[in-house]
Amino acid sequence: MPVEDAPEDEDVRQTYNFAPGNHGLVYRANVPDWGAGGGQNDRAEATANEEIEGGESPVTGLEDPKETKYKLQAMKWGLVPFWTKRNPDYGSVMRTINARDDSLAQSGGMWNTMKQKKRCIVVAQGFYEWLKKNGGKEKIPHFTKRKDEQLMCFAGLWDCVQYEGSEEKHYTYTIITTDSNQQLSFLHDRMPVILENSSDALRTWLDPKRSGWSKELQSLLKPFSGQLECYPVSKNVGKVGNNSPAFIVPVASSENKNNIANFFSSAKHEAIGKEEKKAIKEEEAEVLQKGTKVENDQQENRKTGDQPRSEDNAPMPIPSPPSAMAGSKRAHADDADGNDVSPIKAAKIEGLGASDKPTELPEKKTGNKTRSGTGNGTKGSPVKSGDRSQRITNFFNK
Repeated sequence: MPVEDAPEDEDVRQTYNFAPGNHGLVYRANVPDWGAGGGQNDRAEATANEEIEGGESPVTGLEDPKETKYKLQAMKWGLVPFWTKRNPDYGSVMRTINARDDSLAQSGGMWNTMKQKKRCIVVAQGFYEWLKKNGGKEKIPHFTKRKDEQLMCFAGLWDCVQYEGSEEKHYTYTIITTDSNQQLSFLHDRMPVILENSSDALRTWLDPKRSGWSKELQSLLKPFSGQLECYPVSKNVGKVGNNSPAFIVPVASSENKNNIANFFSSAKHEAIGKEEKKAIKEEEAEVLQKGTKVENDQQENRKTGDQPRSEDNAPMPIPSPPSAMAGSKRAHADDADGNDVSPIKAAKIEGLGASDKPTELPEKKTGNKTRSGTGNGTKGSPVKSGDRSQRITNFFNK
């Protein structure tokens, strides 16, 4: 839709907690303050109050312009009728923030002039509604928006009032409501009248040439048939002074930092990790029951070689320099007689009792007699109590 005029940025500011009394953005036909159409009283009022530069006759809306022009205007939410003489209190304004569609169907009433000559569109990203639970004791705010992310166009009425003793003009508006559609029936029995963007219905509603109420205009006031998205949001939106982009973020969304579920998500992952560790331990215990599990020491860097003196030519570890053995599981040591003893353990044995004590093989001193590498009767290095190991013969006999 074309826009001939628009308010300054400071007149309308973006807010995520729009309340009655705030100034919102209204789209309407560019007609005089008394509205579209006209009569003798309207012409007289326009002639007296509207001053046009250059001495031209005022635009009264009685003419049939070749092209209808539209504008965006900042107006206060909560309609104050033009006949009001004093600034109303907040309670009175709250009663006119909405106009029911069935009220417009009736002849006369406070909306009679506005519905004929002062129709408008209220532009918004969406709207809030509170779901009542436990007999109204608990109220959960929900935010509703178009699923296609386009702006909403609420059908509305506007008016202009000038209080006694003041030259200032006040522009106000109301939003028309109708029965809730099936999608939002769980939330409330009423919803705003939403007109489709750039539709014929929207053009008909704003057409200033239609200066009288008709069944065609009344038929436009119906529940929205398009797709909407509705979800719970933060209860902080219930406080008028609060304002945050987080107010339109779903409570259950991962983007919502205030969500208690997201706060404990890391703890949940840790709990899953504990379960995995528990499962691994249970699997290890099962393996130990069925057979011995062997894990190589990652820091073990000794090599093995064939020794003619070992039993059945089994591979024996090649002695390493002291510096190379710094990270090994068991270092070089002397036996009880002061003889140098080479370490023989090449693997870490897990899951055995302390009673299974290993013996270690000292190096052969003299002679070429073949000697067992696992049991020669010599006294090995003392074993500390609690060492989870077993005899090396048990390992090779499996």
